Amino acid sequence: MLTFGSVSLQRMRIHIFSLTTDQKTLNYSSSKFPIFDELYNNEHEQVVICSDPDTGLKAIIAIHNTTLGPSLGGTRMWNYESEEAALRDVLRLSRGMTYKSAISGLNLGGGKAIIIGDARTDKTEALFRAFGRFVDGLGGRYITAEDVGMTEKEMEWIYSETKYVTGIPKALGGSGNPSPVTAYGVYMGVKACAKKAYGSDSLEGKKIALQGAGNVASSFARHAAKEGAKLYISDIYDDKAKALVEEVGGELVDNPDDIYGLDVDIFTPCALGGVINDDTMKQFKCDIIAGAANNVLDEEDKHGQMLLDKGIIYAPDYVINAGGIINIASELEGYDEERALNNAGNIYNTITDILSYSDEHGIPAHKASNALAEKRIETVGKIKNKYSSNAHVSGRFGSMYKRFID
Repeated sequence: MLTFGSVSLQRMRIHIFSLTTDQKTLNYSSSKFPIFDELYNNEHEQVVICSDPDTGLKAIIAIHNTTLGPSLGGTRMWNYESEEAALRDVLRLSRGMTYKSAISGLNLGGGKAIIIGDARTDKTEALFRAFGRFVDGLGGRYITAEDVGMTEKEMEWIYSETKYVTGIPKALGGSGNPSPVTAYGVYMGVKACAKKAYGSDSLEGKKIALQGAGNVASSFARHAAKEGAKLYISDIYDDKAKALVEEVGGELVDNPDDIYGLDVDIFTPCALGGVINDDTMKQFKCDIIAGAANNVLDEEDKHGQMLLDKGIIYAPDYVINAGGIINIASELEGYDEERALNNAGNIYNTITDILSYSDEHGIPAHKASNALAEKRIETVGKIKNKYSSNAHVSGRFGSMYKRFID
């Protein structure tokens, strides 16, 4: 049973239960409508709850905003403790994708999906093909991709049922693993921050505390080490950290909790969220925080302001790690890896613009980024109020993309 306050939704054997909002006409403020309150307050357009008892599928698709184009965002498979937690997560993540696409200059909106289940034991072809049919039923309003708990294999199964999927294997015309492009964008974003802090974007001789030794972190480490940076590396899995240290000539941080207090130039979080918090703020000795991890500000407004007050340059996470969505957006237009890398390299300019806006208005970097993203959405939204029968950029219907043209 899904419960919000005094409102309950009894479990129903349904195929699609869809909640939609029109912000011009809806104005729910009563606690009798807590779900619609949440959608309205955060400006979500649609939530789709998908159930297929035959395969065990329990999924939620959230579409936040389609002003700039069809919503795109990954599908996350996670063993949520409750339906409430699952819904809360997908609403938060889909909103973040709107801002990520907007600030990255993409003609895409924000969406996200979650599948409730254990990614280690609950995966079946039938389950993901069933999910693919739900995605297909939205007619291109939502395009899915790979996220936590998912691999190219699951994307291939989803692709069996819908063309509205990215991150499929290269053999099928997709982009494959997005980690190298994501890491390159992080690398360019770190260089932009270095330019702001030191007057030069060179990382030679810079001391970098790298939290994480996964795919993105490892690829970033190779770029930084090649340029002459000194890397201090930690990971909760000691063997992964040791292997990366050996590869790039870095130094192992034995206790992962010690990574925050190192006397370094740059802290690059590429693992956990919420790592900028009351406890770690007391420990930071760095000039720059810029990395691939999502949601690193534990309390966004509070800790974003604290970074500004402390004089630490911060690259908003959803901007610097946007190489992943830039990569799969390139896939929609006919994938070319060189073009994807070049586009991810533009994260350098985006971070530069955000830091300049932050300085000019005296606001934290995350607020500057949000303001620039919202400005683009508003500007393009006004243009789309004008009818055009043959516009190449057709927005939400997705026909601007080669794959979606029959």
